[in-house]
Amino acid sequence: MKYFVTGGTGFIGNRLVKQLVDAGHEVVAIARNPAKAVALRSMGVDLWAGDITDRESMRVPMTGVDGVFHVAAWNKVGVRDKSQAYSVNVDGTRNVLGLMKELGIRKGVYTSTLTVFSDTHGELADESYCFSGDHLSVYDRTKSIAHYHVAEPMISGGLPLVIVLPGQVYGPGDTSSLRDTLVRFFKHQLPMLPVGTELTWAHVDDVARAHVLAMEKGTPGQTYIIAGPRHSIIEAMEMVSQISGMPAPRIHVSPRVMKAMAGTMGVLEKVVPVPGQFTEEFLRVNAGVTYIGDNAKARRELGYSPRPLTEGLTETLRSEMSLLGLRRVQSQEVRPPVSPRGKLP
Repeated sequence: MKYFVTGGTGFIGNRLVKQLVDAGHEVVAIARNPAKAVALRSMGVDLWAGDITDRESMRVPMTGVDGVFHVAAWNKVGVRDKSQAYSVNVDGTRNVLGLMKELGIRKGVYTSTLTVFSDTHGELADESYCFSGDHLSVYDRTKSIAHYHVAEPMISGGLPLVIVLPGQVYGPGDTSSLRDTLVRFFKHQLPMLPVGTELTWAHVDDVARAHVLAMEKGTPGQTYIIAGPRHSIIEAMEMVSQISGMPAPRIHVSPRVMKAMAGTMGVLEKVVPVPGQFTEEFLRVNAGVTYIGDNAKARRELGYSPRPLTEGLTETLRSEMSLLGLRRVQSQEVRPPVSPRGKLP
């Protein structure tokens, strides 16, 4: 099969391309600067200069493919410059899916995000969950617009598209704020952890595999949550501590205090530059927020099977600690911290 992939130079997209190539598929991808896409070239990808914000730049490379994976996105939280969020997440999605429909491509997979549900307030959301209100970040809001006002209406108009919703994606090679958190942890620069903030954690290779399964087995018009096991930030950092042998932060801050801090920083950042992890937006999305989703449908219909967080973190931390010149991850068995909720889904 021949597939067109957007976001192939990104965290998820690069792993997806590798899995497709390893499976014997032909992959066509775009990059704003193909000369810098060394990893894709080394895999034998048919690489073109292009950008999802420029519809016509995708026309030739997308022509004649069997399927489209639209993975590319603007996914920053806590940054000052948010000018590209709408053009990439909303207009870019409209360009990719519109061209897919025009060219008559028979199937596509669109990478949405679990954050379109916003804070689920402890509810393990399934695909029927619907959020109405103000989103907590520009990323959440623009991805929600792309999901509900671009992708779903085009599906209703006959576009053969499958939507997948990852939760918190992690793994070696991550460049997100999660990686920044791990680096600060290792440098003893992580002063506190938020109480009540919960995520559903999926290793990047499992998320990439879920994309392939969605293309192979997913029903057009359907949405699948491809999140992993549910753990709080505090639980995850306790696992990091056990694996690395380094102590986890013992200051745990309540949602009320986090929200108060967010309000204060919102005023301050209008006057002086504030580090990303202390911006109003970043503090707000970590103030006891739960971005959690139930992957039962993906397990049942796609055969999706994400690995435990302890297993994925061990690999991830081994890579990160090596990059930082720290001693290797300990080899002893790591047990997930006991959760006050009881058994984790």
